[in-house]
Amino acid sequence: MKELNVLNNPSEEAFTTYASKFKALSDTKRLQIMNILCHNGSTCVCDLVDMVGMPQSKLSYHLKILLDANLIKKETKGTWGYYELNNSEVKSLLSDELCCVFVPSCC
Repeated sequence: MKELNVLNNPSEEAFTTYASKFKALSDTKRLQIMNILCHNGSTCVCDLVDMVGMPQSKLSYHLKILLDANLIKKETKGTWGYYELNNSEVKSLLSDELCCVFVPSCC
């Protein structure tokens, strides 16, 4: 995903990208998944099933939304998927760049 330039002239693409990220964050199960990944680091989907308490099919749905929003990363090892937070992406959500969308004086 290319760097978003919202400092001086926010584009429609920038707003759409941020909207999808915040939409991905607007679900309690997805926040729970991110919290687990934050504390545990790279975690196998087989372990996440028990930690989150949902069938793998439903968990996969939530993981795909987080992946599509670039909030988590996936590495496949054999037949299992291992997920971890995309720390740089998560940190950028509350960056100065996004702040400028809401508070002009911070730019």
